[in-house]
Amino acid sequence: MGFTRFYFPLSLFCFTGLVLRHVYAFPVRNPNQDFVDAHNAARAQVGVGPLSWNHTLAAYALNFPTRNGTLGGPYGENLAEGYGLMTGEEAVKFWLTEKQYYDYHSNSYVEDECLHFTLVVWQKSVHLGCARIKCHNGWMFVICSYDPPGNIEGQRPY
Repeated sequence: MGFTRFYFPLSLFCFTGLVLRHVYAFPVRNPNQDFVDAHNAARAQVGVGPLSWNHTLAAYALNFPTRNGTLGGPYGENLAEGYGLMTGEEAVKFWLTEKQYYDYHSNSYVEDECLHFTLVVWQKSVHLGCARIKCHNGWMFVICSYDPPGNIEGQRPY
């Protein structure tokens, strides 16, 4: 879930020993709040209740490299990657660009490119935990875990 074909080769490159495992420090008072605020703003736009921060999910997201770069498991997960500094707000904004590919009326995905968006707004998810992982080569990975997981086939996200 939440892993696009475009990003897989870059992810594999980073996870072949170049990972520095830590939550990247940002010059913000509460670095987790940008994730929560960005998610909850998107959820409010489609009439879905807010998510709350969960430290267990954040720890799970932080362990992404030890899972050999695999997503999913017991939680729904989104991944964003890019070069340089990436805030939670920027990652969520990136995932929300897929909204245009989701057709609510038919509950279908145009071009199969909206699973990041639907995970952000999945109405049954209530907890969120995210981590930022910076590689030695400068790539930044943002992983968000959701509980309960979303993107259940046949169910509407909202």
